[in-house]
Amino acid sequence: MLKIRPSSQRGLADHGWLKSRHTFSFAEYHDAEHMGFGTLRVINEDRIEGGSGFGAHPHRDMEIISYVVDGALAHRDSMGNQTVIRPGEVQRMSAGSGIVHAEMNHETDKVTHFFQIWIQPNQRGLAPSYGQKDFSAELARGGLVLVISKEGRDGSVAINQDVDLYVARLKANANLRLGLRPKRRAWIQVVKGGVSVQGQQLQTGDGVGVWDEADIEVVGRDDAEIMAFDLPNVGFDS
Repeated sequence: MLKIRPSSQRGLADHGWLKSRHTFSFAEYHDAEHMGFGTLRVINEDRIEGGSGFGAHPHRDMEIISYVVDGALAHRDSMGNQTVIRPGEVQRMSAGSGIVHAEMNHETDKVTHFFQIWIQPNQRGLAPSYGQKDFSAELARGGLVLVISKEGRDGSVAINQDVDLYVARLKANANLRLGLRPKRRAWIQVVKGGVSVQGQQLQTGDGVGVWDEADIEVVGRDDAEIMAFDLPNVGFDS
């Protein structure tokens, strides 16, 4: 089964310096029909004006992933990490028992475009931790690239939840298949371009939840980029 979340129906927050599209309920945007997808709680597509950003603020008990599409994002946190995240890199911050962090547009004269993703951890009160890795070379070769997993397998960044996150950059007519184990679900988010998922046409910003499917086919209609989440079948009503 598929449930499509059209880009145009996402929540919108426009703060001037920040324009954010919310796939699921977040902050002042509330949609009872879209509170998350199992352990996947937040997918925010953010665009930050040059020289702006999120000042220091706290989080706890959440796995927070950042994926930059264009520009560069500067990060600092109470663990002492000070980094810059660029396209092709994936950052995971486990807030655990509590952390304070800030993200700023590292570019002074252009917009930084990135996705911020929140995943509920498998335990509360864990020690905060941080991971970041550049997957540019792997993404350039095409195919599904595993960037996040519970055990950090195959060179991916580890996370405190039974979730696999893949990123893929597709050429027109390229075909990908994501196999799902029993009692698993998938969420596919279109970062840019057009794709079909199980024959359903999706555009930039669209997302789709998939379940009761053993094999998911993704075809690029033009040059495109997607994120694909392989999720445990927990946290669902049915």
